[in-house]
Amino acid sequence: MTTKISQLLQAFKQGDVDEDEVIQRLVRQPFEEHMLGRFDHHREARTGIPEAILAEGKDPAAVADIFANYLERDEQLIATRVTDAIVDALGELMPELHYFPDARIVATQMPEPAESRHTVMVISAGALDRRVAEETAVTCQLLRNPVDRVFDVGVAGLTRFATELDRFDKAGIIIVCAGMDGALPSVVGGLAVQPVIAVPTSVGYGASFGGVAPLLTMLNSCSPGTAVMNIDNGFGAAVLATKMNQLACRTA
Repeated sequence: MTTKISQLLQAFKQGDVDEDEVIQRLVRQPFEEHMLGRFDHHREARTGIPEAILAEGKDPAAVADIFANYLERDEQLIATRVTDAIVDALGELMPELHYFPDARIVATQMPEPAESRHTVMVISAGALDRRVAEETAVTCQLLRNPVDRVFDVGVAGLTRFATELDRFDKAGIIIVCAGMDGALPSVVGGLAVQPVIAVPTSVGYGASFGGVAPLLTMLNSCSPGTAVMNIDNGFGAAVLATKMNQLACRTA
């Protein structure tokens, strides 16, 4: 959207559009009605984050409709928690889309990483945390962050984690996805100079209460300054990391 506004102003400067058209296009309602609700086409220009939808539970035909609209506009749209039914509904559009089955994400564009940004390291504790970790990593990539993945290094085998310590220096922000007891973010936070974002996952036995146990562990972390997301919210962690990166680039 920022690019489109710049192009519009350039066209006005060159005399290709008149003042009335510029005003009409800039002040018109930035929301558009769809079957899924209101979509904010100025979100990226305002917040730095493009429009995204939580696809799970939504009508597949409606999701396909909004993707067709964004493809026509040549704008970024990210859908998380994409179901098989939604993938089927996107059938004819899929060759033009970017689909990440492990992350359950579909997007209209796959941008290159911004060269000025720090690498976001995404760490997962166990193999069952990987789906949330992939949602986190792919979202970070779609939001133009360089990404490094370090998976299956939970506290049940700290030797696996120890062998990856030299990779920390290359990261600017660290996101840790963990279920069960949720202890890994505290371990990372006690070692890392970088900001640490913790994502509790719903992985675990009955007493983990679907992710509530690791959530409480992370909220009570003895490593100060750890940011904690909601259960399984890899998308939210990626957005927070992106905003940190954007701010660091502006103030560097």
